[in-house]
Amino acid sequence: MNKMIYLDHAATTRMLPEVLEAMTPYQKEYYGNPSTIYEFGEKSREAIENARAVIASTIHAREEEIFFTSGGTESDNWALKEAANLYRRNHPGIHGHILTSPIEHHAIIHTCQELTAMGCGVTYLPVDETGLVIVGKAEECIRENTCILSVMYANNEIGTIEPVEELAFLAKKNDLIFHTDAVQAYGHLPIDVRRSGIDMLSASAHKFGGPKGVGFLYIRKEIDLPSFIQGGAQESNRRAGTENVPGIVGMGKAAELSHRRMGEENRRVKKMRDRLVYRIMREIPDVKFMGNMKKRLSNNANFCFNGIVGESAAILLDTQGICVSSGSACSTGQTEVSHVMKAIGVPEGLAQGALRFTLGAENTMEEIDYTVEKLKYIVEDMRKAAV
Repeated sequence: MNKMIYLDHAATTRMLPEVLEAMTPYQKEYYGNPSTIYEFGEKSREAIENARAVIASTIHAREEEIFFTSGGTESDNWALKEAANLYRRNHPGIHGHILTSPIEHHAIIHTCQELTAMGCGVTYLPVDETGLVIVGKAEECIRENTCILSVMYANNEIGTIEPVEELAFLAKKNDLIFHTDAVQAYGHLPIDVRRSGIDMLSASAHKFGGPKGVGFLYIRKEIDLPSFIQGGAQESNRRAGTENVPGIVGMGKAAELSHRRMGEENRRVKKMRDRLVYRIMREIPDVKFMGNMKKRLSNNANFCFNGIVGESAAILLDTQGICVSSGSACSTGQTEVSHVMKAIGVPEGLAQGALRFTLGAENTMEEIDYTVEKLKYIVEDMRKAAV
């Protein structure tokens, strides 16, 4: 097989051709600043508001609750930092306390570390061996100054879908803001912020067929979250800076398409994912399938192969034209295992052999079978070389 096989859709997705087509007029013709009062700028403003309406409808939110950002990382930072600032504003001299999980994306983990250095308290909720937050133990971690509970909708490494509705109910019962990083879930799972009780939600366009460098933060209207970037009056005075009009238009189109095709695409991708899992577990010895078997994203398959280094295996797969992700990173000659693997209790030796396969729109069964055949020989050769 001569073409590249891309199995790293959790990292980024190919921009859909319809998305590029929708964006092009706002890169070439309608380049007016949306903050201007003349008609040329109004075309850009109208395009932004159309995208806002589409995105709001996909999660059953109000249009005025959608705020455009540069992506999921900014959205996560905004949610946590300004929730902490809001608490201090309402409780002068008292730092807030944050509840989150130890398997969050680094956009959450590193933000929590920064807030800790500034005086905030942070508690990492216990998770089970599949990465599910243990809701029954979460309530025990709530303090008098707890201000926000932030748990991702679905994990980017192992694909586990978290009990979001139960956590949101817990937050509401204790007068906490509930935020979820839905970067891996939005566009792939149906989300209803009203029914689920979600107060804030982060998403990023390039994870569901949109352009890079644009995302959104949903903020429930009743939450007076402070602005994150100061300057102009854009985004209802909540997020200053001239809007990325082509990016926002593209994200709106990608949101429309991904939600229209969601059911059919999930069924198609799941069949390929299940074949990948079945063949690897049957044909490669000494391997462990990671994450929750049932409560997981349809496109995610994560394995730990004993006796190999996942990063090296990913490089060898790349020489065969296959793009996958490893759960470890090498620096200064040492292999550091993923914080997610550590949190769910995977032994370090086994965790070093992690590989993540995330499937998408362009993948085929033929590619899955080819990948398994190449992987079998790579794992066998690496294990022989390690003896």
